[in-house]
Amino acid sequence: MVEIKTDAAMDAMREAGRVVAHALAAVQKAAGVGVSLQELDEAARAVLAEAGAGSPFLGYRPSFAPVPFPAVICASVNDAVVHGIPTGYRLRDGDLVSIDCGAQLNGWAGDAAITFTVGTPRPTDLDLIDATRQALDAGIAAAQVGSRLGDISHAIDRVARKAGCGMPADFGGHGIGRSMHEDPHLPNRGRPGRGFPLRHGLVLAIEPMFMAGGQNTYRTDPDGWTLRTTDGSRAAHIEHTVAITDQGPRILTLP
Repeated sequence: MVEIKTDAAMDAMREAGRVVAHALAAVQKAAGVGVSLQELDEAARAVLAEAGAGSPFLGYRPSFAPVPFPAVICASVNDAVVHGIPTGYRLRDGDLVSIDCGAQLNGWAGDAAITFTVGTPRPTDLDLIDATRQALDAGIAAAQVGSRLGDISHAIDRVARKAGCGMPADFGGHGIGRSMHEDPHLPNRGRPGRGFPLRHGLVLAIEPMFMAGGQNTYRTDPDGWTLRTTDGSRAAHIEHTVAITDQGPRILTLP
């Protein structure tokens, strides 16, 4: 069931989203050559604790997962698309890192993701990040009252096709509110004018996931969580929690 939020609920979600933004900023600041993914998780945990927020990631176990998720961030490196588990892996010069983080504050959730490079960047990685960010911007611009979910999906897909990037077909954005994952599912591919109508108070996590190799297929690591490109190409994931309002889209996960 799709829940339409009140203005007060959207304001409360903004506070949860602000915590997410601060956690992501802390993670990116802490990242560097030689820093472990577990240390990045610790940086995010410190921000959540200081804000009095919980983690909707920690202990989360959807139907596909063999074990509950053990961290407060997903840390996906290089050919990992999403859902990477923070391990003792230490970042290397030139790594491409995607960090997904959520926060639960006063009963409301926020969810966002960033992708960045460590040390000396590859120009192709910068192009991939730029294309993914353009797709997110296009999806947010399409999130208007009176439009439909398919308009957001189509806007993201157009950027992916123009950039020659693939996307994992089974994963996309979602509704968000009191829970991190709520109805409706938001595919990253779709037809304009189709799908659930966008109304004031609908809140969505919009999250393009681009794979540089152009393929749409992925594999799952033995950990049961991490998704990787089948061709070994690099991947990027950028996300915001966005409220649909009569005044236009409102990004809830800005600092």
